Amino acid sequence: MNDIKKEEEKSLNFIEEIVEADLSSGKYKTILTRFPPEPNGYLHIGHAKSICLNFGLALKYGGKTNLRFDDTNPITEETEYVDSIKEDIKWLGFSWSNEFYASDYFEKLYQFAITLINKNLAYVDDSTSEEIAAQKGTPTEPGTRNKYAERTVEENLQLFADMRAGKYKDGEKVLRAKVDMASPNMQLRDPLLYRIKHAHHHRTGDTWCIYPMYDFAHGQSDSIENITHSICTLEFVMHRPLYDWFINELEIFPSKQYEFARLNLTYTVMSKRKLLQLVNEKHVTSWDDPRMPSISGLRRRGYTPESIINFTERIGVQKRDNLIDLSLLEFCIREHLNRIALRKMVVFDPLKITITNYTGDEELLMSENNPEDENGGSRQIPFSNELYIEQEDFMENPPKKFFRLAPGQKVRLKSAYIIQCDEVIKNEDGKVIELKCTYIPESKSGGDLSGMKVQGTLHWVSVKHAITAELRLYDRLFNAENPLNEDGDFKDYINPDSLKTISNAYAEPGLKNAKFDDRYQFIRKGYFCLDRESSEEKLIFNRTVTLKDAWAKEMKKG
Repeated sequence: MNDIKKEEEKSLNFIEEIVEADLSSGKYKTILTRFPPEPNGYLHIGHAKSICLNFGLALKYGGKTNLRFDDTNPITEETEYVDSIKEDIKWLGFSWSNEFYASDYFEKLYQFAITLINKNLAYVDDSTSEEIAAQKGTPTEPGTRNKYAERTVEENLQLFADMRAGKYKDGEKVLRAKVDMASPNMQLRDPLLYRIKHAHHHRTGDTWCIYPMYDFAHGQSDSIENITHSICTLEFVMHRPLYDWFINELEIFPSKQYEFARLNLTYTVMSKRKLLQLVNEKHVTSWDDPRMPSISGLRRRGYTPESIINFTERIGVQKRDNLIDLSLLEFCIREHLNRIALRKMVVFDPLKITITNYTGDEELLMSENNPEDENGGSRQIPFSNELYIEQEDFMENPPKKFFRLAPGQKVRLKSAYIIQCDEVIKNEDGKVIELKCTYIPESKSGGDLSGMKVQGTLHWVSVKHAITAELRLYDRLFNAENPLNEDGDFKDYINPDSLKTISNAYAEPGLKNAKFDDRYQFIRKGYFCLDRESSEEKLIFNRTVTLKDAWAKEMKKG
């Protein structure tokens, strides 16, 4: 038992160690975490890591998690983003205990600012943004306070009230904290608390024309909610002293901030601003374009919540930034889909074959829905004397070890019979348009009495029973491992082959009843799901991922 306990202790990440220490010491009876997205865009796979961490900690230790929207910038925020964020969290399988908004606390935050002014720890500054930046100095030289820092408490209270009342234009005045202009930490050099923005807010309308800065709203919102563990990414390490300074000076609940490494993924861009640029400039169709790393894009592409959660667990929680290979995420979805995906046969580039000695009626052949699932059951597939196979599965003059169809060569048709190619029919341009074949009646799959062994197995569909579908073959959006670190514009490295469309593929008829929640393995081709643009008249399937990592081979070539 001691060995098991030691192994469990070893497996804890550093944040779990902090939580367990806080609980065992009695510092907290229960933990309360929060997920605080800004509603200025759709969530991406990096946010999924934060969601899994915050909600996962609460679930593991019997605590709760708040969803709090950091809606302090009315210009970039929209209700559309709020709705999408909630949908993404629910889709991942998590539920929040309370739904809050930073805007819920605007009056409270305003009063906190009044408290700091009364303590002579905040002042109204008339300087321009350029002047403030110059006054802050450099990392090696201290900053200098301007004359506005000498304003009296009474004067600052009146000016701040006038700011709230809308007497000044955008940028005309700001409220700054009076901390330490000589601090080596630039965040402590009299940071901004409030700025003027005459903009309509998605929740408060035109009630406010001054809005708190992130650093002022974030920690105080944590404190108002009694958040015990405020978990941020590493770029907020330098913000932590200011986070603590505000809480200490305001003498409010002492929430504590902890930082972990954000998720950086190869062949991907994780900046909301740059993702919005891709959408606005029509490099992708929308935020949920299946090439996007957004959670909605991954969902539309066919990724499952289980695969994403598994991915976040595999990469763990680190204290240092690192670049995670996208192939690990693709491995996680392949692993899950292999267990759950329904097997179907779909021909992408058809070549007709006629079985000349098959003279009976069409028959229904049985095939497993998923060989990895003991309870997956089976399906019926219609077989006839006219079939489609893939063009690439035939060669008239094959090289050695070509185990597919060729003149005089035998192959097995998946879940059906062994056939042999007897005759090749070409058009006037010399292109192969049809193969005449014979089949071996006693070679039926599952009860093969022929005794023959063949090395190749092909997928197929019956010509007269096949249904058509559009296939969208998605691949990585960028062909550079780290597009933001390359020379030039990151958009120069967009993969021109990130989407290929097959307008008319031929599928076994069972796919006519495809469901949006189901996942499919198109045998020998890849994993697919039904796209939201599908209709009864037109089926559209998105490729989630190929069966094997094709990029690994390309990397080896390079």
